[in-house]
Amino acid sequence: MDEKKLMSKIEGILFAMGDAVSLERLAKAIEVTESEAADAANKLMEQLKKQGRGVRIIEVNGAYQMCTSPEIYEDLVRLAKQPKKYQLTEVLMETLSIIAYKQPVTKAEIEKIRGVSSDHAVNKLVEYDLAQELGRLDAPGRPMLFGTTDTFLRAFGLSSVDELPVLNPVQIEEFKMQAEEEAHDSLFDANPTE
Repeated sequence: MDEKKLMSKIEGILFAMGDAVSLERLAKAIEVTESEAADAANKLMEQLKKQGRGVRIIEVNGAYQMCTSPEIYEDLVRLAKQPKKYQLTEVLMETLSIIAYKQPVTKAEIEKIRGVSSDHAVNKLVEYDLAQELGRLDAPGRPMLFGTTDTFLRAFGLSSVDELPVLNPVQIEEFKMQAEEEAHDSLFDANPTE
């Protein structure tokens, strides 16, 4: 196998793996001797460094790993400090509304209201720092309780959850009737009569 193709394979493997790959595993993967793999990896290391590329290959305890060049660390730090932008889908907004109005609330309570699994939505809201774990409910299974965060308040221009809009009882009844109609319709859609 020619040296250029060998270096290309090593670069691709190290990029895809992310973690350090031992010389033994690397050699087996590209079907060459450890000596040939080491020579190619070392040449690739030098080539990336000489070209001033944004990535480097380093050797750590007989293993090779692709990592970011030290020259761009400051750029990465600036990127990491930028505020995260997130997109709130209809599902996330619905779940966030339930958490905001019912907090502290368990996933089971959220799922009972929504009628579907809410694991992904709750996890995304926690990841976006709009919801947080508040502790555990003193009940069998000790389910996790969720509530909103200060980031939620800032994002929606509130100083506290007491400023959330109050739904009037007529709207609540209308929402309940709509939900019951949708549940009824979906039941008949799922079980059509012949």
